[in-house]
Amino acid sequence: MLSRIADLFIVKLIMTFSEYQKLTARTALYKKVPALKKIGTGIYPVLGLAGEAGEVVEKVKKMLRDDNGVVTKEFKDDLTKELGDALWYVSQTASEFKIDLDKIASGNIEKLFSRKKRGALHGHGDNR
Repeated sequence: MLSRIADLFIVKLIMTFSEYQKLTARTALYKKVPALKKIGTGIYPVLGLAGEAGEVVEKVKKMLRDDNGVVTKEFKDDLTKELGDALWYVSQTASEFKIDLDKIASGNIEKLFSRKKRGALHGHGDNR
């Protein structure tokens, strides 16, 4: 019981991406699957991320089709859950390849602001 309370308390705190990454690792049960051990566990979170991205797209599609583009509380709640699932898979993908999530987030912001400063936010290619 105390462990469950402690886990809930941890989740309510403001945390860094690195802290989130460490906490999500405690729920990465796929690492014990024998078939994945044979081929490498790195494939599992990548496939999961693709699946969750599809679920995010489906939520938006259905909001457009069924709710005429109106963003309801229910839609936001559902989308929040799907984005959380996608974030879990991003975190686990980073962990599998030994990349710190804080480094990913800060590197991405640095790249975007560099592009903005150079007027290169629009365009094509990773190395703009």
